[in-house]
Amino acid sequence: MKLIPTAERREFASTLRALLAAESPVGLVRGLNEPGADRSTPALWKALADAGVFGLAIAREYGGSGGSLDDLAVFYTEAGRALCPTAVHSTVQAALAIDQLGRPDVKAAWLPPLASGNIRGTTALWSARDAADVSPVLRADPASPDGWRLTGTADYVADADLADLIVVSAAAGGHTQVLIVDARAAGITMEPLAMAGGHRAFTVRFDDVVVDAGAPLGETAPAALRRVANMAVALGSLDLVGVGQAVLDRTVDYTKLRHQFGRPIASFQAAQHLIANMHIALAAARLAAHSAVFWLARGHTATRETAIARMHAAAASRLITLDAHQLHGGMGYVTETDLHLWSERARLGSTLGGGADVAATWLEEPVSPNE
Repeated sequence: MKLIPTAERREFASTLRALLAAESPVGLVRGLNEPGADRSTPALWKALADAGVFGLAIAREYGGSGGSLDDLAVFYTEAGRALCPTAVHSTVQAALAIDQLGRPDVKAAWLPPLASGNIRGTTALWSARDAADVSPVLRADPASPDGWRLTGTADYVADADLADLIVVSAAAGGHTQVLIVDARAAGITMEPLAMAGGHRAFTVRFDDVVVDAGAPLGETAPAALRRVANMAVALGSLDLVGVGQAVLDRTVDYTKLRHQFGRPIASFQAAQHLIANMHIALAAARLAAHSAVFWLARGHTATRETAIARMHAAAASRLITLDAHQLHGGMGYVTETDLHLWSERARLGSTLGGGADVAATWLEEPVSPNE
């Protein structure tokens, strides 16, 4: 297993870093938290679409870039570093879900517009509190021989207000159906939830919503849904790694500039110890997250690896952001420094799908043959 990035992936990361620095600067991120802000970010969306980000892990025959989950991992790390709006992640995850769970005809119909960035998506396939819970919360009833009607409520659906489609699971006759639903279909209502850090999530209610005949992905086993959920958690852990790297870089620079007793605080042993601990925690989180992605990309469910990745990423992001605020002194709590933007992203990202305590329970699950 090779987890050291190749020269090609390092160059790809550098390209993405430059793109996000230009199209997703801190000023844009800060502005998205303002009331009435345009969260569609058309310039950033076009730049990412032109770079092939939305189809990174999608085969060329379905309009993608022909890459792998490993390539997508590079993007997630840089996205966390740049605080890339989560609507991008939501669309990527919708495309991944369709790619992993859909029949060839469904993939041929829906993946090209997602991979090109022409439409946006989101998912409601697992619990936001525990990604191990993939039990459907919606009910699907046949509306006709070729159609379905959806009823129920999905909670914590990220960026639903910007989505053109929602990939959902529903109980149907003792089985689980996965369907693609028009986010603006009659019978769908959305209620915004109060979330930290400008994150947007919604309670989405489905009241006898008619699903297009060409939209069902088909019956899906819980193990397949769990693998898709693990992908989201593993990639989200790399987003946290990117957050940690950005905070660490900013903190190192600040300790070189800030002086006490006539010399930079970077020269004090106590500050050096904090920085060293931040480095160590980040390195462990990076390695664990890449390990999870590696096995997921090769067809494994990788629940243990995903659990370890989430545990390390959640712990590292907490340690790094807290110590960063301490090393920034009082300046760390002044919003003009923007440090709080990464802290809020870390707090939210380390809990959605389950925090370290929840992920630890996944280690107790029986190991399946493909683990």
